Amino acid sequence: MARGFYFDNTRCTGCRTCVMACADYRDLPLGRAYRRVIDYEGGSCKADSRGLVHADAYAYHVSLSCNHCERPECVHVCPTGAMHKNELDLVCVDAKKCIGCGYCTMACPYHAPSIDPFSRQSSKCDGCSDRVSEGKLPICVEACPLRALAFGRPDELRGLSEDVSSDIMPLPDSSYTSPHFFVRLSPAAREALEAKGFIANPAEIENNREV
Repeated sequence: MARGFYFDNTRCTGCRTCVMACADYRDLPLGRAYRRVIDYEGGSCKADSRGLVHADAYAYHVSLSCNHCERPECVHVCPTGAMHKNELDLVCVDAKKCIGCGYCTMACPYHAPSIDPFSRQSSKCDGCSDRVSEGKLPICVEACPLRALAFGRPDELRGLSEDVSSDIMPLPDSSYTSPHFFVRLSPAAREALEAKGFIANPAEIENNREV
């Protein structure tokens, strides 16, 4: 049965503990990460003719890893079957089949898979399948000091708050892959759905992802 992540956008402070816990658990080299935090900002501060400043600025954070989608594009485009859903219904890579073509990296709208510079094969978050099979939580969920992350079956995660969404800026529309990613939107994130914002940390995100 499907599993995925819940993210409480009202709680996340952008501390990156989830990122560091994942990298440590997976023993990833510096510069690689299976989970990343996007800082998203928008709005402005403007002074009127009287010199009074009016602000509609906002900022929030999005903790993101593989969303273990219902219709994962990475699985769809993989020519060898290396990218697949395992017995836990989590998307993972079979290293014995991966040829490092990079199609999965190009196809995923969330940029979850990437090519490892050493093995030259695809690698990504597998939902901590080894831990989940033992009845444990993924390490990122366990490590979050604000309890902004949860993990479980979609029906359980949808019930964690009254207004759960799978859409939050700057992520692509959820209709593309039906991600198992469920978000409680903060007021800032709700405002961002109707306004133009920008990713404030593009260099950090790119540095954590090899293509």
